[in-house]
Amino acid sequence: MSRDVSSPLYAAIDLGSNSFHMLVVRHIDGSVQTMAKIKRKVRLAAGLDENNALSLEAMQRGWDCLSLFAERLQDIPKENIRIVGTATLRTAINVNEFLIKANQILGHPIEIISGEEEASTIYKGVAHTSGGIGRRLVVDIGGASTEFIIGEGFEAKALNSLKMGCVTWLERHFKDRQLNNTNFQSAIEAAKQTVSPILESYCQIGWDICVGASGTVQALQEIMLAQGMDEIITLPKLKRLQKQAMMSDHLEELEIEGLTLERALVFPSGLSILIAIFESFKIEEMTLAGGALREGLVYEMVDGLRQNDIRSRTIDSVQRRYQIDQNYAKQVATLASNMFNQCGGSEWVEESQAEMLLCSAAQLHEIGLSIDYKKGGEHSAYLLQHLDLPGFTRAQKFYIGELARRYREQLTSLPEQHALSGTSAKRVLRLLRLAVLLSHRRNADLEPAFTLEASGDQLTLTLDKTWLEANPLTKAELELEANRQTDIGWPLQIEESL
Repeated sequence: MSRDVSSPLYAAIDLGSNSFHMLVVRHIDGSVQTMAKIKRKVRLAAGLDENNALSLEAMQRGWDCLSLFAERLQDIPKENIRIVGTATLRTAINVNEFLIKANQILGHPIEIISGEEEASTIYKGVAHTSGGIGRRLVVDIGGASTEFIIGEGFEAKALNSLKMGCVTWLERHFKDRQLNNTNFQSAIEAAKQTVSPILESYCQIGWDICVGASGTVQALQEIMLAQGMDEIITLPKLKRLQKQAMMSDHLEELEIEGLTLERALVFPSGLSILIAIFESFKIEEMTLAGGALREGLVYEMVDGLRQNDIRSRTIDSVQRRYQIDQNYAKQVATLASNMFNQCGGSEWVEESQAEMLLCSAAQLHEIGLSIDYKKGGEHSAYLLQHLDLPGFTRAQKFYIGELARRYREQLTSLPEQHALSGTSAKRVLRLLRLAVLLSHRRNADLEPAFTLEASGDQLTLTLDKTWLEANPLTKAELELEANRQTDIGWPLQIEESL
């Protein structure tokens, strides 16, 4: 089948209170492929005076940025472009002065969307790019507003946009640029007061998972990973970062491992808001969303991408793009899942996402063969760790890549990773290797009947003696695999049944 190499481009531009962002994608193989991401720090909200009038300097920063964006829009169909303004442009009393010139520069109309519409679009961006089942609480801390959404699937159940953001809180609570306890507590308490009107109704609706969809949350996760922590954001980790920030007296002196200079100015104010949200809503943990407002704008324009299981859509798209044998991939995943359950399922591997990660790796492990057979595992790892995989977190992508690196032949211990515990991670790898080995004839009808028993790290695989005698190569490979796993401290025994 021929591939459409001239897939139309789509562009979404978000005129935020802190930064202007432009996202350019194309729709291909049932997914969207990012072609460009352009970001400029405009700090529009900092240009609002006490009467909510935008300064000429702030408007000029915005116009200069849009002049750059305009070049990229020239070859994109008009119906595939969406440009929206958010909190600061909603607030500015002289917004029309800004819009008249901005529209001339871009050649396309700018929509000033309401807080509720912004929250709704953010949720669509999260729903289309983030995994997880159940009801989500989504938090997006912007420059001048913070959106709170509770939703399930693609449907939002509660939408609110509150007037607080990392730029406005910077000007209000860190105006003297002091990083002391007084300023932090002032910012935290003010944020708690701001969220108090929606707190009771949101807690009554409830949620299963919490997702952060903002530059603040992304910056926090990058700092935690740089400091050797995992990617899950918790209140103790936020408090730890607050202490690190307060080791500097002034904002201009702020140095935290993993914090970029670009983000440093609004880091304390964004951190304060997030601490207040965690404490007010009693949030235990938060993960970073795969997308937000810009992604929501794109997915609203692209037809045919509404599918509840985002991970399945991602896997299907990658399989088609890299010509992976989908029938065989499904066979390995089914076999691996069978093994997982025979070993005791969640009693043997406690983390709820373990079976999902096992099956995902099984369905994508041959991706590297599209480049080369000899180093297929290496190529698989690189691709899976660097591809955009909506529905999977950064830690999950890294782990799936490491599984694919080791799915056959040479076996080495897994490196440090943050998707599963060390014990669970190695147990999932062992099952993937066995599933690939037993399915090598690439036909489910030719798989042997087997039993797999687990007692701690001890695995016992039992197969029919007659079948083993009829498949001497597989028998030899199983014996070699038993030696490989046992030699690195993962005991595996192969037994024959009459």
